[in-house]
Amino acid sequence: MPFSNCFPNTLDTTVNRKAPNATFVITGDITAMWLRDSTNQVLPYLSYAASDAVLRQMLEGVVRMQTQQVVADPFANAHYLIDSGMTTPNGNDDTSSPSPLCQASNGSLAYMGSRRKGMVPGIYERKYELDSLLAFLKLGRMLHEATGSTAPFDDRWLTAVGSVLDVLEAEQMSSAEDASGPCGPAYSFTRSDISGQGPLDTLLHGVGTPVRRTGMIRSAFRPSDDACTFGFLVPANAMAVVELRRTAKLIFTLGQAPGWRGENEDKLAQRCNALADAIDEGITKFGTVTRAELGGAVYAYEVDGFGNAILMDDANVPSLLSLPWLGYVEASDPIYQRTRAYVLSNASNPWYFAGSAGEGIGGPHVGTNAVWPMAIIMRALTSTSDAEIAAALATLKRSAIQPGSWLMHESFSKDDFATFTRPWFAWSNSLFGELVLKLSRERPHLVGIS
Repeated sequence: MPFSNCFPNTLDTTVNRKAPNATFVITGDITAMWLRDSTNQVLPYLSYAASDAVLRQMLEGVVRMQTQQVVADPFANAHYLIDSGMTTPNGNDDTSSPSPLCQASNGSLAYMGSRRKGMVPGIYERKYELDSLLAFLKLGRMLHEATGSTAPFDDRWLTAVGSVLDVLEAEQMSSAEDASGPCGPAYSFTRSDISGQGPLDTLLHGVGTPVRRTGMIRSAFRPSDDACTFGFLVPANAMAVVELRRTAKLIFTLGQAPGWRGENEDKLAQRCNALADAIDEGITKFGTVTRAELGGAVYAYEVDGFGNAILMDDANVPSLLSLPWLGYVEASDPIYQRTRAYVLSNASNPWYFAGSAGEGIGGPHVGTNAVWPMAIIMRALTSTSDAEIAAALATLKRSAIQPGSWLMHESFSKDDFATFTRPWFAWSNSLFGELVLKLSRERPHLVGIS
């Protein structure tokens, strides 16, 4: 019952074929489209797209819609349809961006520019999240891998990829470099009123805590939409290594098609690979810490390059738990195995909770004692143990009974499945569908398939 309800949930409830070539995908009970969520909501359908033309066209439409959104504002993480009756929330927030009209000291156009208001019509939320831009890259390259489609990869898509790289290169700077540019920081965000929002819904002085240059990319916010404590979110940077390299491969592959190649494509691919190499080196040098009590080197969740690090994990993906699922490491990797052990323990991860109902990773977004089904699903997706996977499935099934909808929630109380946030959560529903499909191929005995 959970699978039969969860797997089609995105298609049944969140897809809006607004235009023949564009697909708007709301996040669920919020009628706005998140780059990250919309990618993850449709990923499980990719394996069927090669044999289903209508499904393929819908997915091509999601890539086109995301392309439009990235071109409109690469710092925005969520959008709404202007003619939907929705209005821009939090319109007085100080979320500003560079204008391409700003002149650098040498007279050339500067990427970092004079400040302009960011909350314009069509923007639902303007939280710069590294993983949101990577989600855009991921959906495009996975669509091509699954179907061979080249339909959405036009000049506008190339422009969007270029905008992504512009942001990543700007956010590679240290805080000192960023602040001393000709027109100030590339991005800032400050809530005008955080009452009811919480301290993780704004950035310290608009720009966050200082970081040094490491090769990694800063992120202002986490995939939970909470502000980063330290600017280098390690799992998001790990995702960047994977997606930049695969996007470079996609660009090179597309470039072989007659009439597709332009003079800038090779440069885009080279920029992707150069960024990936620098980020990977930065993770190796700055993204791990050694703790004797944890058995040696482990991945930190966030670092600043000055030696400060946060050892924790959050349920939202990309997470440390999800590193093999992201494609960054093998599940057997020793550093990952030590990291997995510490993030799955309430003795070492402050956001791991265990109670009479269930146990798993939560996060600051909802608060203490709340377990997220998404993290339980990811634990199963990255596990090599039948017993661990079976236990995760049992907990997920019990949690989905409440309130009788057989859908995944955002979170539930560790001691009471009937106490939960969000009656349904499209991203989590799709991720659960992906898990069942994976198990049906690899461990069918765990999902009742013989």
